[in-house]
Amino acid sequence: MAVPGRRYRYVGPIDLKGLVRSGGEGASIRAAADFARWVSARSVEELAEPFTFVVDAEGVLRLAPRRSEHVVCAGGGTVLSAGEMSFREESGRWVVDEVSNQSTGYCPAVSSWSAVAEALDQVGLVRPRGFTHEVVFRRCVSCQQVNVVREGDFVCVFCDAALPSDWNVDQRRC
Repeated sequence: MAVPGRRYRYVGPIDLKGLVRSGGEGASIRAAADFARWVSARSVEELAEPFTFVVDAEGVLRLAPRRSEHVVCAGGGTVLSAGEMSFREESGRWVVDEVSNQSTGYCPAVSSWSAVAEALDQVGLVRPRGFTHEVVFRRCVSCQQVNVVREGDFVCVFCDAALPSDWNVDQRRC
């Protein structure tokens, strides 16, 4: 199934990509029954923290423990979005409490929210209207370092060069 949207390839440390093992991906959550099985197997302690998530290239939500690497959760593949997500039970049903695009391995643009929303809607989870915490990533064209833009200040924290206004993390200068 072809899924529209930008695909993000892994841009993090190469040694972390070496952790990817066949069968070690995050749990595939394609439907409400998948989520019900997955969440019922979680402890109270696990549910108190956010989980690592990706929306894989097929549009499937994958969930893993928080301290998991996004690239492992994705099985090393490209993603439509990645970040952290937490859940809470409300009036007898599970809802997405918080969700961010905080993934320094994939550095997805804020616009990747549409893929997350679609995956959550497919599962039937109540969700916010957008990321509850948006992270803006840019690659410095001067020093090639990936930056997190804070408070709209598009200046590289490594070399003080101006950062581009458009997402460019996967566009290294050769």
